[in-house]
Amino acid sequence: MASIDEDERLRRWMINTADEHGAAVMHVRAGDQEAAYAFTVGAWRRFGKPEAVVIGLPREVAHAVLNTYVRRASSGERFKPGGTYDGFLQGCPMTVERIAKQHYAQFLGSAFLVYRDDDFPAVQLIAATPQGAFPWHEDAPRGFAEYQPVLTVSGVPESWTPGANGP
Repeated sequence: MASIDEDERLRRWMINTADEHGAAVMHVRAGDQEAAYAFTVGAWRRFGKPEAVVIGLPREVAHAVLNTYVRRASSGERFKPGGTYDGFLQGCPMTVERIAKQHYAQFLGSAFLVYRDDDFPAVQLIAATPQGAFPWHEDAPRGFAEYQPVLTVSGVPESWTPGANGP
């Protein structure tokens, strides 16, 4: 268990990093049954933009994707759930989905040192394969949905209907 001093040091680091760079990017290593993931802390505090999570990307790639999100969001770009967006991963479109509060503690845990509760919005940036398949598509590679789970209550997109008004 982290001491109060360690928690306060981490909190200050996240706030200072967000003040300097727009957001702190936190990385969590892969577990036995879970892919690595990364998330922002500070985008909501600095710019009123949702915090963001990416799952299953290599550390450097995740960091670059989240920095791109913060830069674009802080410049006024709006990321609508179910929209597709280029410019994050070369040759791989991404979409956005709202994260259900039930996933906040696991996937945004350190953010609670800054926000104190779950009263902040968060979105998941979900990558497609280079062929354009998202985890919920029938033609997605085997295991893709487990490697990049969708952080909604149901585990599939809920803010839009895949194939109708979203990817």
